[in-house]
Amino acid sequence: MVMAENLSKKSLKLKHVEFVPKLYFAIRIRGAPGMNQKIGDTLKMLRMHKLNHGVLLWVDKPTYGMLQKCKDYIAFGEIDEKTLVRLIRVRGKIEGNKPLTDEDLKNLTKYKNIKELAKDLYNGKIKYNSKFLYKVKPVFRLHPPIKGHRGTIKKHYKEGGTLGYVNIFINELIHKMI
Repeated sequence: MVMAENLSKKSLKLKHVEFVPKLYFAIRIRGAPGMNQKIGDTLKMLRMHKLNHGVLLWVDKPTYGMLQKCKDYIAFGEIDEKTLVRLIRVRGKIEGNKPLTDEDLKNLTKYKNIKELAKDLYNGKIKYNSKFLYKVKPVFRLHPPIKGHRGTIKKHYKEGGTLGYVNIFINELIHKMI
């Protein structure tokens, strides 16, 4: 009897899994009507105030929990470096709603061009909303996707829709929305 109790205690112990932070991109897909207030507040904390707004997030455990909470209204996944460079080049903005160029980047930061900035962002050396990039806007305002969303915007990715964790499909979605 004592041995059985020890075995059950050992089997109940869960191993601590290390969460490896990654660079994610999240896009708001659905609007606000009928939304729970807590989910709306979480979307505001993630800086996704309007439809088709996208943000770069260096995802750790708490941020991943926020993404999971809002998964019925957003699509998120791991962005690759090539897509990141194109996104910053085409949809990146600075104060005054002006496009981000290599010259602006030289004047505002230590980086010479957008490719170097994207490489450091992707490798985790800096964060997009840090004091380093204080005049660069942290939100990307995207167009609706060319030829529409995959399936419907009311179903999750695994069910044939667009919502939730979409893994590397986020890169294709970004290319459709730039």
